[in-house]
Amino acid sequence: MTQQTPQVPQSQPELAEVRNFRDVGGLPTVDGRRIRHGRLYRSGHLAHATEADTTFLAGLGLHTVFDFRNASDIKLEGPDVALPGVRNVNIPLTDPADGAAFWTMVRDGELDQLRVVLGDGKAADRMARTYRQIITTRAEDHSRVLHALAEDSVPALMHCAAGKDRAGLSVAVTLLAVGVERDAIEADYLKSNDPSRRYKIHRSAHSTAGMSPEVLELLSPLFGAHIDYLTAAFDAIEETWGGVEPYLTDGLKLAPATRERLRARLLTD
Repeated sequence: MTQQTPQVPQSQPELAEVRNFRDVGGLPTVDGRRIRHGRLYRSGHLAHATEADTTFLAGLGLHTVFDFRNASDIKLEGPDVALPGVRNVNIPLTDPADGAAFWTMVRDGELDQLRVVLGDGKAADRMARTYRQIITTRAEDHSRVLHALAEDSVPALMHCAAGKDRAGLSVAVTLLAVGVERDAIEADYLKSNDPSRRYKIHRSAHSTAGMSPEVLELLSPLFGAHIDYLTAAFDAIEETWGGVEPYLTDGLKLAPATRERLRARLLTD
């Protein structure tokens, strides 16, 4: 099955208000193929895209934008900009009520409170638990995304708020489903740490602690991509389903024909 690759600009401009954007194309699979360029993109939210950002995104030939933010995120950041002819699908991968008090503390909390809640490895532990929870409780949502990609949703862009955690896991699951090497999945995930890609941390003016170096150090595990988080997700797959293959078959309900269509849409020949 031959896929028509959309015309993609030869050079990607530095997007002004869309963080962490990249084409996932080029990543190698275990059978010697690669993700086709111009088929799967990832980024942070599109709510603040400038006119130039929007023009670039509109020129990618996207079929679907998958937005994994919850209602609380969208209320805070705003809805995505409209891209002509593109279908927008919102699949919240976290409950807006889950952790609402925690994220309010992240924005507004004083230094002593941040030390108690985030210090001594607590922030990193929270992130690892979140990754595990998304894998174990959101299999139906990930299945929906993969079935959509197999049917008609490519080229696609996946994003959440920062483009690191919920989108990062959704991209990782997609790459697992088409046989991308785990080392390549991890390398792509860690690109979210590039200074130009990282989410802009916002702190409330009500907090006297502001953005001091200690505050930034305490918050850093929440806003960085750490391999331990992705490893926690892979471990959850092993512990819950016994491996990647049963996860794809039993957890995500991917029939062989669906996986073949997915490979045909996303991989080189």
